[in-house]
Amino acid sequence: MACGTSFEGDHCVTNVLREIAEAQNKLGPCHCDSSCEQSISDLFGSHQEGCHYDTVPVLLYCRNCQPFKGYGAKPKKIEHVFSSYYFRVKSVDRHCCILELLRDQCQEALDPVSPVEQKTEKLRGTGVCITVDPECFCHITCLPAIRAL
Repeated sequence: MACGTSFEGDHCVTNVLREIAEAQNKLGPCHCDSSCEQSISDLFGSHQEGCHYDTVPVLLYCRNCQPFKGYGAKPKKIEHVFSSYYFRVKSVDRHCCILELLRDQCQEALDPVSPVEQKTEKLRGTGVCITVDPECFCHITCLPAIRAL
């Protein structure tokens, strides 16, 4: 398959993915058990247990396909720099996004090597925020909504 039958713009992969999605959607609705759409819906209590959630943890990927890891330290504890692959979005404008690092309080490693090695069972807000350029990311994974505050 080259670039599909309805080529628009100059990004062939996007066009092929669009064609596949349109064809699949014609067969009937497809629901994901875990997705950004589902997690956002859960924040608003679409499900019975959803009303107490306050955070959609996100995992971001840089343009080089590597997971993004943020670093920070709490005030008066500058000697204890830690990292996280998981974030709570605090705000977004055209060129900046404020992300709060999320960590499981039981996580012993200050600098986990990969997202799968970072504990996620009890992610909580750390109060440590970083500013990023949202245009630097090409992929986002949303974990199920949680209570992190």
